[in-house]
Amino acid sequence: MDILTLRRFKMHLSMHKVKVIITFAVTSLLILAVWGLSSLESFYRHLTLAQMPITLLLSGVHAGIFVFMYMIFLRGGFTKIKQTTIKGQKVNIHWDDVIGIDEAKQEAWEVVQLIKDRTLLLKIGGRILRGLLMVGPPGCGKTYLAKAIATEANIPFISMSGSEFTEIFVGVGASRVRKLFKRAQNLAYGYGACIVFIDELDAIGRARSFSHMGGGHETNSTQNQLLVEMDGLKEKDFNVIVIGATNAAEGVLDTALLRPGRFDRKIYIDRPSLEGREKVFEYYLKKVNYDKNIDIGRLARKAVHKTPAEIDNIIKEAALIATRNKKDTVSHKELSEAMERIDMGLKHKKQMTKEEREMVAFHESGHLVTMYILHPTDDVFKASIISRKETLGAIYSQPREELYTRSKEALLADIKVSLGGYVSEKMHSGTTSSGVTGDFNKATQRAHTMVWRLGMSDAGLVGDYSIIPPTQISESLKEKLNAETNKILKTCLKEVEELLKKEWTIVERFVKELLEKEELEYDEIEDIFKEYGKTHTYKPA
Repeated sequence: MDILTLRRFKMHLSMHKVKVIITFAVTSLLILAVWGLSSLESFYRHLTLAQMPITLLLSGVHAGIFVFMYMIFLRGGFTKIKQTTIKGQKVNIHWDDVIGIDEAKQEAWEVVQLIKDRTLLLKIGGRILRGLLMVGPPGCGKTYLAKAIATEANIPFISMSGSEFTEIFVGVGASRVRKLFKRAQNLAYGYGACIVFIDELDAIGRARSFSHMGGGHETNSTQNQLLVEMDGLKEKDFNVIVIGATNAAEGVLDTALLRPGRFDRKIYIDRPSLEGREKVFEYYLKKVNYDKNIDIGRLARKAVHKTPAEIDNIIKEAALIATRNKKDTVSHKELSEAMERIDMGLKHKKQMTKEEREMVAFHESGHLVTMYILHPTDDVFKASIISRKETLGAIYSQPREELYTRSKEALLADIKVSLGGYVSEKMHSGTTSSGVTGDFNKATQRAHTMVWRLGMSDAGLVGDYSIIPPTQISESLKEKLNAETNKILKTCLKEVEELLKKEWTIVERFVKELLEKEELEYDEIEDIFKEYGKTHTYKPA
């Protein structure tokens, strides 16, 4: 018997020693009972056997009451945890299954190497990795990456959610943390290492609050126990790696969790880039029957800022649509419809009057022409006068490329596009409708942000005035700020009026097309603009 097998035998014996003791005790008692009954006279033996059922029933009731009282009053509640323990080779998430986050994978690979060969690290005096924090938006692959680390390192993987530690009974969370780490230490002893994955770490890892009213004590005690257990790993040299994942900002977590020796190594996982999205589409499309002529690059450009989970959902929805339409393969049409259904909602056919329908068409055409000609970063990929969610119609846009900041020109263009529907309605019928409510809200909010927060006014008012209490801002300064906000709106309104007067023929053409077809795709929109000599040098998805 080799050393590793012996250690695993000891590990299983340690983890199940209570069961072994109980089994031995019960077996011994049964043997003694049989031996004792066999030595009795026939009358007393029958009498004892007749009384045995009621005796066993009463004993079970008394034992149940004792256990219940013991758990509630002496052990802080029923602290059994629902952690899922999986052996590394059975996690079944391989390194190649994690796609679209190559930089994060590269950092995580170092963790795998440290787990596999910590002897070399100790030889040069390095410190064994204890805690790893994954930070990023939901659906970007944090759990996938943690499972892939366990698969590659071939070690047990214990998965829990932070919310599973929280209870109304004081002490339950701390007790669950102790049990979790005790189990992880046993597994690390038997298999050489173990990964504890805590999803939604912010549920128990938020900055601790201390109040004389007693608020937050349960969460505080749970977090305190987590800190103690992670420090205990260092003292006892257990090769347990704790991986935490959170969607919240890093600053939300308690600073004690982030200090060296705890969650001191961080991996930031963001939404995939264009190249990453192409790989994600290729990976998930292999799971369905799809048309091999699909332009995956075009799909990736259309899915700007989509996470891997969202792309997976799009493909699953497309497969359902194809099944509903009795098709054997998923084509670009189904994928586009799936993306629209998820982003925009289901279509709702509403019975509108001829005048109302025409007003909606002019409103959306005003948005469309303004965006196509004036917007520097966004483009129209669909125009519709079919009701979705709470709208009677909509112009659906997307960035032509991945941008992470908004320039002054882009913000001004946003305002102009919002005002395009209002201007088009007014130019068509001399009046406007309540459909401009949402547009005005967006336009005013952007103009207000530009002046009050971003220093983008012509008056040279630099600074974020929104953080100053209103009572500490003079009335003259407020009037100046509001005047600059109104100036931006009026300037944008004037420019949109001049544009739509000049391009009114194109507006009317789009109104005609929308009234006939109800929806226009990107290619149809592009063709109409080309008829009037309006083209883009960049062609989006």
